[in-house]
Amino acid sequence: MERIQTITPCLWFDSQGEEAAKFYVSVFPNSRITQVTHFTEAGFELHQKEPGSVMTVEFELDGQAFTALNGGPMFKFTEAVSLQVNCRKQDDLDHYWTRLSEGGDPEAQQCGWLKDRYGLSWQIVPAQMGEWMKGSAQQASQVMNAMFKMKKLDIAVLQQAYEG
Repeated sequence: MERIQTITPCLWFDSQGEEAAKFYVSVFPNSRITQVTHFTEAGFELHQKEPGSVMTVEFELDGQAFTALNGGPMFKFTEAVSLQVNCRKQDDLDHYWTRLSEGGDPEAQQCGWLKDRYGLSWQIVPAQMGEWMKGSAQQASQVMNAMFKMKKLDIAVLQQAYEG
């Protein structure tokens, strides 16, 4: 029996949901747009969107389902919610950092965090970070001190900090 994903993040955009979904799908492997729905005249007095314009875009990023909703300008992304990308190799970390930061806010780049062109925050981190943080208090402090000096994280430097 196929497992159904029971939790799907819904990302609220003003009107760029389809554009964002296409961009994200181009960045991650094994990704695709699975469905696009459109506004109808029903509820126009609430949503104020032209009938036929894109309402939602369902998409998958490396098998993880997401929904992009064109809900209007009243809600914006904040750093209170971010998407974490765990990378085993520096080449992968570099790829995601470079692609996701294109057109984003360079002022928001610190300690592996970035904000993309749509205002969504991402954490591009080594997959080993959890293990490093479970080490001794000294090892975790060494990793944190090294990380605080970086914008884009460097796996080799963080590993070296962990090892002392």
